[in-house]
Order: sequence, then C-alpha cells, then structure tokens
Amino acid sequence: MSKRKDTETDFIPALRFHWLTSFYDPILRWTMRESTFKNKLIRQIQVGSGQRVLDLGCGTGTLTLLLKQAYPKAEVTGLDIDPNVLQIAEKKAVDMGMDIVFNQGMSFELPYPDHSFDRVVTSLMFHHLTLENKLRTLKEIFRVLKPQGELHIADWGKAQNRLMRIAFLSIQILDGFKTTADNVNGLIPQIIDKAGFAKSKETDRFMTVYGTLSLYKAKK
Repeated sequence: MSKRKDTETDFIPALRFHWLTSFYDPILRWTMRESTFKNKLIRQIQVGSGQRVLDLGCGTGTLTLLLKQAYPKAEVTGLDIDPNVLQIAEKKAVDMGMDIVFNQGMSFELPYPDHSFDRVVTSLMFHHLTLENKLRTLKEIFRVLKPQGELHIADWGKAQNRLMRIAFLSIQILDGFKTTADNVNGLIPQIIDKAGFAKSKETDRFMTVYGTLSLYKAKK
C-alpha cells in the first residue's frame, strides 16, 4: 500500500543517478556486508508488539521487509522521496504477502503528526544530506517520535584506519564531498545531540570495501 504525492524537489537517488537504481540491491548485497549490518541493526532496535516503526529513506524496502519479518506484530512504515525505489519496495512487499505502508516524502518534512512512532530507523541515507538538512531531518524525527522513542542509524562513519579512509573516497566522489564530510569526520553523534536527542552513541562499526559503516543509537 502506498501514498504518493507529486514533487518537484530535486533529490539524489540511492546511487546518484536514476539509471543505476535497478543495480542498488545487488551492489549492496555483494559489496556491503548488507545482511551483517542490517541484522545487527534490527537486533539493536528491539521493537515491542504493537509499536510503530518508520524506516526513513527506505529505498527498495529491503530493511523495511526485514523489520516486518523480525517484528511481525509491529506496524512498519517505509518512506522515501524516490518514486522509482518505492515501486520496487511495494512489489517486494506484495510478493512476500506483507502488509506495509509506503509513503513518498522528504526526510526533513515528514508527513506524520507529532508522536507518531516508537522507533525511527534509517540506513545509508544521512550521507546524502547537507549539514542543514541533516539537522532538519533529525528535528523532524524528534518531532514524530513518541517520548522515550528511539532513533537508529546505519551510515558511513569515521574511518577506522587509513585503508578505510582511502576506500571512502569512492563514496565521496559518487555522492559528494560536502554531504559526506560530517560522516567521515565522525560528527554524526554531535549532530544528533544538537537536534535534542539524549544518549546518542556509536554502537558498532563494520569495515566494507567502501569504508567504515557505523551504527548509531539515540533516545528522545
């Protein structure tokens, strides 16, 4: 099930160019230790029965579906700005017989009322945002989370060593040095705190062929 809206807002597709969208799933699966970091992220979230989860920047819905599989009694919603990836996500959900709502919208203008979700999770989205839009997005997440709600992020982090720093240059060339600088400089926890969250921390790190991928957790 989806709710779409027309938008003229420019956005960066998952692999920078729209024509690469169909390659997104196999690239993540083959090069990013996707099952390892996403399964760790899912275990970290700990969703209770009846709780509401938003997969922000859900892309092709891989994480959204895994969340629903892991927590079948939770209400899972996916949101992305890209209508092409949402079509892929919806088809996956239909093929697997899963009841998931997918919405189209911007991360820094969430189409949900205050206190709508118990958990917000996002994977490999924040490095596409400028510092200004990272903060706007985090403030929107804070708004839609219930009191004591949690934010969980998987995204690029500070390089563990020189090899990981060199590897991350490929991501910066593809996605831009300006938007990825906060990630590689290890500033994501500080930005989360600035948006009003408490107890933000990096919970894990993974070395990949593109650099260091970090998991973060914060509470409202």
